[in-house]
Amino acid sequence: MLFAVALLSTACNQLDRALAVESPSRLPAKDLEQPGTAPLLVQSAGVDFACALGAYDVAAGLMSGEFVETTQTASRWIYDRRVIVPSDAQYATNSCEGLGVYSPVSTARWTADNALRHLEGWTDGQVPNRAKLTAQAALYAGYSLILLGEGFCSATIDLGPEMTPAQLFAEAETRFTKAIAAATTAGDNNLRYAALVGRARARIDHGDKTGAAADAALVPVDFVYTLTTGTSGRLQNRVFSENNRGAAVSVSLAYQNVQYNGAADPRVAVRYEGRNAQDASTPLYSQQKYTALDAPIIVASGIEAQLILAEAQGGATAVTIINALHTRPTVGLPGDFASTDPAVILAQIVEERRRELFVQGNRLFDVNRFSLALVPAPGLAYPKGGFYGSQRCLPLPDVERLNNPNIPDT
Repeated sequence: MLFAVALLSTACNQLDRALAVESPSRLPAKDLEQPGTAPLLVQSAGVDFACALGAYDVAAGLMSGEFVETTQTASRWIYDRRVIVPSDAQYATNSCEGLGVYSPVSTARWTADNALRHLEGWTDGQVPNRAKLTAQAALYAGYSLILLGEGFCSATIDLGPEMTPAQLFAEAETRFTKAIAAATTAGDNNLRYAALVGRARARIDHGDKTGAAADAALVPVDFVYTLTTGTSGRLQNRVFSENNRGAAVSVSLAYQNVQYNGAADPRVAVRYEGRNAQDASTPLYSQQKYTALDAPIIVASGIEAQLILAEAQGGATAVTIINALHTRPTVGLPGDFASTDPAVILAQIVEERRRELFVQGNRLFDVNRFSLALVPAPGLAYPKGGFYGSQRCLPLPDVERLNNPNIPDT
């Protein structure tokens, strides 16, 4: 009996010691940031960017009037009302799944730049397909910087000083230039075209029409670059998840039954679902550009390149581009736009962008840079309480200002 008790005691002590062993909660970065993990680093950066882009597309859509908010969650109303204050956690620190913007986009930018930095320090002998991986990382970094520049009044990278949108666009241009060079070396035209669209966008955003036109002209009109999504968690296509499945946002009136000269415009495909959204009072209208939770999310396209080219060159070139976009087999609209008035042509380009780039996150900066009227107008009563504001960009969050030693805290 004494032997059995002693044996049981020993066994219990051994079990206690085994259970007391702590499993590691973190892995040293040096163990993961090795040449052999380069594909994983770039893939992770791509997932971060896809999730951030989806959240940005919805948030920017709410601010620019593509969507209306239909939940009872008051913290989310800030986008729709355009009354964001720097202390709001919703846009500043929420995850992309929670429709946050600043932290997800900043994280995507950092993970992409971090992968790019390592790839530039490694050799082709250490990393198979290094040129292609470099192009991908630079592409994700460039587009993340575009979102920071277009969506925010100011931002910062790597605890640096506060940067203007123009400075962020310049940073984006350097990333796209690297992506173009690396994609050319890799012989990957898909990545090269995506980077050319990105650099054209960065250039037109800060007023370089000549450079934007040169890049945009090189992209085939039928080109589309997308990122893979999934059916679970942060991999979901956020536009479909928030609108079509979750009924948390509804397509606004301005995007319902859009026509051109009396003909329905298939570029703004919207469907009434025959029921109300989450708030039980707003009719639910759903976008049809994305039709599933795992629908690939659009990053760049030849259509966008054509519209950048039209904006950069104007005149007869722009008129020809507009009519060519109308008469595509997938669109089937009349190719009858005609004008020699620069103001009329530009207004039509802006309208074409509104339709072609619907729910892709472009409209917010167009509202800003073209000084378009805010809809609904500032000062009108907001249906869920309060009034609509006049914000055209997101402020730098307090969490960044207070934790960054290179930015004044006032």
